[in-house]
Amino acid sequence: MTEQFPRVGVAAWIIHDGKVLMNYRTKPHGGGTWAPPGGHLEMNESWEDCARREAMEEAGLHIEDVEFFALTNDIFPESGKHYITIHMQSRSKTANFINREPEKYKDYQWFKWDELPSPLFPSNVNLLKQNKKPPYLS
Repeated sequence: MTEQFPRVGVAAWIIHDGKVLMNYRTKPHGGGTWAPPGGHLEMNESWEDCARREAMEEAGLHIEDVEFFALTNDIFPESGKHYITIHMQSRSKTANFINREPEKYKDYQWFKWDELPSPLFPSNVNLLKQNKKPPYLS
């Protein structure tokens, strides 16, 4: 029997001018939902470096002040996947982004926290259930 373990994901909540950057996912996992840039934590990579890498790979953004603010336990019964998601907050000096992975993401937009789009990727639904938001927005 093969043992299965949860994977580790990192959500990079990028903040600029009081808004967060979200993308509309079209890839199979979470397709049809909105999420911040993010992805898998790589071996020997810090949480901060993962958030920086994903922000650059997906949106072409250099981010600063990268800090942890929440953790979610995310189970996807329909796909048999299980993730622990590390939610990191960060700042961007610019609102100018580039969709560097158009095959995975249809759209990017900046949103106020109380006006997040729907439907949200499940880890972000779980974050809201915990009544968490990036402290940089406070």
